[in-house]
Amino acid sequence: MYRRIILLLLLFFACSGSKTTEITDEITEYKEIKERITQGWNTWDSRSVLRQVLLPECFAINLAFKQQYWLDEEYLGRALIGRSGDKVERIIPGPHTYTGSYTMLDIKWEQLNARVETAHALDDLVILITPFEDFASPVKLVIESMMLWNRPGTIEKKNNHMVAKTGGKTIEIYTTGELIEDPYVNTSTPYLSTFINGRVGISTGKPRNVEEIDRIIQGRKLDLKIEAEKYEGLYDAYLAVQAGIAWNHIYEPKHKRVVSTVGRLWNESYGGYCLFGWDNFFLAYMTSLTSRDLAFANVIEHLRGKTSEGFIPNDNRGNGSKSFDRSQPPVGGIMVKEIYKRYPEKWFLETVFDDLLGWNRWWMKKRLNAGLLSFGSHEAENPFNEPAVRTKRTAGYESGMDDSPMYVDVPFNKEKNTLELQDVGLTSLVIADCKALAEMADILGRNDEKNELLDRASLLSDELENVWDEKTGFYLNKRTDTGELSNRLSPTLFYPMLAEVTDSGRAERIVKEHFYNPNEFWGEYIIPTIARNDPLFERQRYWKGAIWPPTNFLTYLSLRKSGNREAHRILAEKSLDMFIDEWERKGFVSENYSAITGRGDDPRLSSDRFHSWGALFGFMAFIENGFMAPTEDSIKK
Repeated sequence: MYRRIILLLLLFFACSGSKTTEITDEITEYKEIKERITQGWNTWDSRSVLRQVLLPECFAINLAFKQQYWLDEEYLGRALIGRSGDKVERIIPGPHTYTGSYTMLDIKWEQLNARVETAHALDDLVILITPFEDFASPVKLVIESMMLWNRPGTIEKKNNHMVAKTGGKTIEIYTTGELIEDPYVNTSTPYLSTFINGRVGISTGKPRNVEEIDRIIQGRKLDLKIEAEKYEGLYDAYLAVQAGIAWNHIYEPKHKRVVSTVGRLWNESYGGYCLFGWDNFFLAYMTSLTSRDLAFANVIEHLRGKTSEGFIPNDNRGNGSKSFDRSQPPVGGIMVKEIYKRYPEKWFLETVFDDLLGWNRWWMKKRLNAGLLSFGSHEAENPFNEPAVRTKRTAGYESGMDDSPMYVDVPFNKEKNTLELQDVGLTSLVIADCKALAEMADILGRNDEKNELLDRASLLSDELENVWDEKTGFYLNKRTDTGELSNRLSPTLFYPMLAEVTDSGRAERIVKEHFYNPNEFWGEYIIPTIARNDPLFERQRYWKGAIWPPTNFLTYLSLRKSGNREAHRILAEKSLDMFIDEWERKGFVSENYSAITGRGDDPRLSSDRFHSWGALFGFMAFIENGFMAPTEDSIKK
């Protein structure tokens, strides 16, 4: 009864309004960050990895290719990583710094087989195209020019080069190739065209020959090598993790901001960009390894996408639509705490705290189900008339594990707006979120909020005791329609260790009897998203047994909290090996990997070939090797 009284009080807090600090560009510190990161040449335009854009002017140089045959011609004006189909371009990405100071990719299309490298020469840009072989039929390089996103400027071709004037700046573009006239290229703006008969260079600012361009590129490549060598045995991991995020790092013109996104193919499908509820907090944390500015910007810009109800939506799209009916797993407070530990600046916490607190309260208001939390979906004002809301399918989307076998045969209750399943993973993440936010509240002197959060964490922790199964040695999800504990085992059941609700004896049982159990989660490739002895494991497709970055990462954090050093070391090592193998074989940073073969290109999978959060598989090693603060540590005051 006492716990229920506390619950009612906490629900009052959850339903009441909270003080909000509206995120604006007028926050001095963030205004300075934004000015710094929206500068210079980079692959800012989400629509093509072969397009270099100069910010803030928004002038672009686009590399296009024209394949000539005896009868017809093909034209490639845009290129993206991971397209599927028989006739599409194949991009094998290589290193890419966040600033764009050096990028490298290989491209195969029609008869074209070449490497494209770019580098900064102070404020100028140089590009080098190096073919790997001669072409049986001519391949033409078309250097297109464009002003993007309706920004003002003029462009003209003058003799052997192009000149752009914009924002009081004059930009001249030259090529080392022998210019040819081709009035039939597929572009409407000034361009330069040349056959690729060998290495072809492009430079801004002044003419440069191939040798000079190559020297500049080698210099920036050496800079990156020196930077990566700081991480010793993680040299390759550093390059792969950074590239996995940087190739999907874009300028988003609607809100005039720089953001890290999960993938350009997703951006293309979702109206220009897409920010996902939990993905983008992970990306912010990973960028904090080397960039304070990007880490802060990624969090702040992601929080701008909150709904009018105060929660971070499942997805927030470029066309203005978002998931008004559902959120995603609450990892925001957990990740922001880690970013603050690396860059302890109070203004940052002051800027983001209230939005994170409002989201934390929202879970208690909307997803409480008989004492514990359940994923759900509810009717909400939606100007885009999304048809699939308040359904089991959209509740699965809120879980982030869309079609997980955990939810097979579990009904959706339209009165509660939740699945009939008390979710151990969700409840544990909310508890961990409460504790992280309580530490922030302490830093900010917000004592009332600190006590509220700790009380909420305590209440939910007590309620979790009701789903501890002594026989199984695991906290188990519980059906609220039948009262039965579920026997479908997922890595989310390790999360009570992250929430610190387990004593040492229980944590030891969980690790020994489940993490190391070859019938469940242990194996050459770990951790499958459903136990190996589950009847749906063999399918592997999507969340039916594949290995996913967020569940590996959150389990890793859970193992660190439990104090089992050997277990979290092994998980970090196995994740890194799988990640690096895929990067070196294919240049992929896959969305998920097979728990049977360890490959992201396993035909049984449904896996995006270049998905930024795949870098989480490599990032654990940086925590493990002391390059990031131990995640089990509290904030130091």
